[in-house]
Amino acid sequence: MAADTLFQRITDYAHRADPYPLFAELREHRVARQEDGSYLVGTYHEIEALLHDPRVSSDRRNRTAPDETETGSEGLPPAFIGLDDPEHHRLRSLAMRSFGPPHTPGRINAMHGEITRIVKDLLAGLEGKKQIDIVDDFAYPLPVTVICRLLGVPIEDEPRFRQWSDAIVAGIDPNPKEDPAERQRAAAEARKTMALYLGDLAEKRREHPSDDMLSAFAAGDDTDSRLTPLEIMTTSVLLLIAGHETTVNLITNGMLTLLRHPDQLARLRSDPTLMPRAVEELLRYEPPVQMLPQRTPLADIEVAGLTVPKGAPLIVMLASGNRDPERFHDPDRFDPIREDIQHLGFGSGIHSCFGAPLARLEAQIALNALLQHLDTPRLPEDPPPYRRSPVLRGPRHLLVERG
Repeated sequence: MAADTLFQRITDYAHRADPYPLFAELREHRVARQEDGSYLVGTYHEIEALLHDPRVSSDRRNRTAPDETETGSEGLPPAFIGLDDPEHHRLRSLAMRSFGPPHTPGRINAMHGEITRIVKDLLAGLEGKKQIDIVDDFAYPLPVTVICRLLGVPIEDEPRFRQWSDAIVAGIDPNPKEDPAERQRAAAEARKTMALYLGDLAEKRREHPSDDMLSAFAAGDDTDSRLTPLEIMTTSVLLLIAGHETTVNLITNGMLTLLRHPDQLARLRSDPTLMPRAVEELLRYEPPVQMLPQRTPLADIEVAGLTVPKGAPLIVMLASGNRDPERFHDPDRFDPIREDIQHLGFGSGIHSCFGAPLARLEAQIALNALLQHLDTPRLPEDPPPYRRSPVLRGPRHLLVERG
């Protein structure tokens, strides 16, 4: 089949459970121009170079034919993930001041005890169940609870965030049985309501600060050292949305992979200290973010001998690069003690994942706890049903039976 239909096949739900043969086909082309004028890139070295190239934009407004549907209808400015420097750098730097090094180097590590307690509470709710759904019962509620605690959302309001998150996720994980216009409207309304709530809470924290990220976002003596109220809203919503769905998929993809490799599951159960390296291999082997579809060249650029014109949609296939045999030895083999794991699971360059330290910590704690909690786990269905999104790929349900 011609390369110009490759993206249609990759995004076809029929291939969601196993897109990797199509990625191998893409790597044969290295760069594949599609009928709609977009370009797919599937090889590791080309992807990494593009993610570090200042001539490549993350702002869809730089496309020759911008997608107006991407601007949203909730009246909020774009989050920094969809902007270029210098505005991207300004917003990301201000957000990072309250998230990690060098200003608050201990914030994520300090969450270890809290995450462990949340995990224990979730597992306690599974006692006595012969069959559990790793997604609904565990992986889905964990990240939203963690992010609420990190931001400083009162515990009594956390259920509201789960409701808003449900609506937002439905907007990016379409159901063919539902009206797409209504789904997008509900997602936009949930984003707006969540943003207004967080903006109001940040204003309260400005007057009465505590040790949480919203207080840190609102702190600062002048406009150069703090986020504006609108920027607090968009950054906080980004943190919740981007950090939630990706972490759900990381934990669920990880558990599915371990269940498919019982020898490696037993190895990690007997030696939990191996889990940090195993999580890195999982990010390579089954990354929660499969592709970055929003890149655009700001000038004509050459990629693997092919000229990609200014303004053309450029889609970098992270999951394909992670299985590139020119970069990784035996890339289709899951090896939790692999030495060389410089994966693309969190992207690369100036837009590398903002929440990567938190996602790593959550996945390490969650997977170790699941392995210790589940005796002789078994998959009653493989492959499980997958989410429909081709970008954020992971099982919609992952049923596990235990002895």
